[in-house]
Amino acid sequence: MRRALMWAVPLVGAVALSVSTISASAQPANLNYAAGSFDNQVGGQYEFARQDWERRKSKRRHSSAPSSNAAAMQAFASAFPLSGHALVAEARRYIGTNPTGWSNLWCGAFMDMVLRRTGHKGGGNVALAYANYGRRISGPQIGAIAVLKRPGGGHVGVVSGIDANGNPIIISGNHNDTVAEAAYPRSRVITYVLPN
Repeated sequence: MRRALMWAVPLVGAVALSVSTISASAQPANLNYAAGSFDNQVGGQYEFARQDWERRKSKRRHSSAPSSNAAAMQAFASAFPLSGHALVAEARRYIGTNPTGWSNLWCGAFMDMVLRRTGHKGGGNVALAYANYGRRISGPQIGAIAVLKRPGGGHVGVVSGIDANGNPIIISGNHNDTVAEAAYPRSRVITYVLPN
């Protein structure tokens, strides 16, 4: 059985990837950048878009001139004025780094930093405290904060997408000691919240 899927990746510049047919039994893409492995066609296309975004970001970082796609970014921001997209864009800026300077248990500190830099009230440094932050929603939504359980504590990050199996794709700090974007089992989610 075949089905059509549209994968929208909310990168700055509104990159959209389309995968016209995927087997219903296909495994979801492994989006763990640290591992560098991508299991199927979707993951490969997602990786291509991510690498293109990283290349463009690197060029902007090394240039004193304004970005050549500033008009496209403004058009995207006006078309999608939701603060969630701002959270995703801000969190993606730090993939592969540790902008907090903390050496352990820093996912909450990263989430607090992203919220403050996008004009929201911070939520503190403790991951599980985000379960009481903002407004709870019933399911994953791009830009929502996902609070997850783990042995001995919690984990927190911003939802950037949903994989083919309904698992949230989350950008979070302290994922293998770096900021990373990966799919997490939805069974680990305690709640989703939106900042006020």
